[in-house]
Amino acid sequence: MWCWELLLPLLLIINDVSCQWNVWVPRDISAMTNSCVVIPCTFMYPSGIRPYRGTHGIWYFGQPYPQLFPPVVFKSRTDVVHESYKGRTKLLGDLHQRNCTLLINNIGTEHSGRYYFRADLGGANMYTYPDFSELKVLDQPNIDVPEEIVSDESLELTCYAPDNCPDMTPEIQWMYTDYLPDPEFSSDYLEESNTAVLSSTLTFTPRPMHNGQLLGCRVYYPNTTLVYERLISLDVKYAPRSVWVNVSSEVMEGSSVMLHCEVDSNPPPRISWMFGDQELLWDTASNVSLSLDDVTPAQEGIYTCVGDNGYGTMNTSLYLAVKYPPREPLVNDSMTVLEGSSLALHCSTQGSPAPTLTWLKDGELVGTITADELSVLDIVEITPQGDGQYRCLAENEHGRASSSFNITVEYAPVLLEESKCTVVREGVQCVCIATGNPEPTIEFYLPDLNITINETDGRYNFYTHTDGHTSTGMIKLREKGERVDNGGPAVNVHCSIYNMYGRESIHLELQQEKKYMMAVIVGTIGGVAVIAFIIAAVRYVGHNNKKENGNPRQDVVLENPALYYSAVKKDKQNLRKKVLKTELLGSKFNSILEETTGEDGDYQPAGSMAGLEKQELNYAALEFIGARSREGASGRGDDGSNYTEIKAK
Repeated sequence: MWCWELLLPLLLIINDVSCQWNVWVPRDISAMTNSCVVIPCTFMYPSGIRPYRGTHGIWYFGQPYPQLFPPVVFKSRTDVVHESYKGRTKLLGDLHQRNCTLLINNIGTEHSGRYYFRADLGGANMYTYPDFSELKVLDQPNIDVPEEIVSDESLELTCYAPDNCPDMTPEIQWMYTDYLPDPEFSSDYLEESNTAVLSSTLTFTPRPMHNGQLLGCRVYYPNTTLVYERLISLDVKYAPRSVWVNVSSEVMEGSSVMLHCEVDSNPPPRISWMFGDQELLWDTASNVSLSLDDVTPAQEGIYTCVGDNGYGTMNTSLYLAVKYPPREPLVNDSMTVLEGSSLALHCSTQGSPAPTLTWLKDGELVGTITADELSVLDIVEITPQGDGQYRCLAENEHGRASSSFNITVEYAPVLLEESKCTVVREGVQCVCIATGNPEPTIEFYLPDLNITINETDGRYNFYTHTDGHTSTGMIKLREKGERVDNGGPAVNVHCSIYNMYGRESIHLELQQEKKYMMAVIVGTIGGVAVIAFIIAAVRYVGHNNKKENGNPRQDVVLENPALYYSAVKKDKQNLRKKVLKTELLGSKFNSILEETTGEDGDYQPAGSMAGLEKQELNYAALEFIGARSREGASGRGDDGSNYTEIKAK
């Protein structure tokens, strides 16, 4: 530090050039307690100023401004100083040579702080320099410890002792180094800004075992009792060296299990329990336990304990097996497809042991049974019959589970064979039945009238009904149409069915139903029998009158024939016996005729013979109680036959 004597003439030359108020002091300086310290100082002032009655100076502590009354450390004009500095300070420099170097003896930690110099050249030429020197008084040496001490990496520790007291030179010694592997020592002397520092460096390679060990640095001044020591604890960072966990195990669903993990590292690691990619638990500690309560099948798998402290990572895994019945299978979502499409139906599940998978359609087995966690059911060119519910059933020794979904097949409309036109009471009834998905729309077309019927009409009584994928349309044609060669009505009706996938139109054929044909046959036979009966009765009555009155041309007139009605008989045997009677045949014919013919003479639908037997029939017997001739009431037909007018009163 004594190169200061060589530096001072250079600073004086600079002063003559700058001619400004300026001061140079070391920014930082240090000293050990109870020792001394020298603060080098050089000041300058403008060349135009001439000191009046000499050059004087003042050292302040803490503040540069006199008006704030800072403690006076040294004053050249008087010996008045702050009591904490009495007998301790001395000006080593010559103020006339602009040297303001200050010596402080027997310093303590209370003397740490900033020191300012004020030049007093007489009169108004006084100036306090803003630059300061900050003194640090140490009660122990400094040890330069790296921010990180990493295992297996070379480490350097340096101990510093200030050497700013001219009368005492320090020495440095390391303590507790016997357990270190191959320690090396080196010394150095640093001088900067007229301040000096003695240093000693210890070099070695730490191991994890050295973590927490003590090292010390001792500074002492020979021939004095001044000894200073500092101890440090080595914080050796090392990656996790071991990770301990439970052994792999098997548990039943619903039970509880505790997984333990312990990691050796410094600093303490962040311990994570991982299940696959999912982090279940973490904590910064040397050991962490994971508790699994009411274990479920989804918790079976590999559990990994990971220790990471930033210097390294280590992990150990275990396998936890959970016995459980199959989980609910994962299957396709419900879908709507077009007829002819090909499908691949997937079913997957989990179970322990591995389950068997079975495909069912509407409760019936389809496909094959698979002993795996995945089953694929292929459907090639699906038909409308493939529409329905599909279920995948998973089974193992612990239970079963299933999942289902619906497949809806859409297809173009198809006309059913039940579609036709038939003769009914009102005229002709046409029915059109079609199936399709979406449900088909039905329209009727009358080409002769160029009319399309698709809504309720007073003339055609349009009616439609939808049941599932089947649509039914019906119309009634009140006009019977013109007769064709076979005597039946001529019907020309077209049925049109369509949905978004297609359209079809056909001509509906007219069909005579058996019940109508039977009614015609029975009516014809009955009519012939009644006519024969009436002719025979008329001739019989005429013949009797001729015998009694002797007048063959006199006709018989029934004035008040009694008409008796029998009760309705529900017994089938009695009914058959009465039907066999000739006198009832006319009544039955009339009954059939009334059912098949309306008041306006139109054809009416008649039931089958079985239906007639189930109906309640009314019948009557005619009995001629008395007869007399009346003029105008009898006569002869064109063919010469006698006829009689019969009236009931």
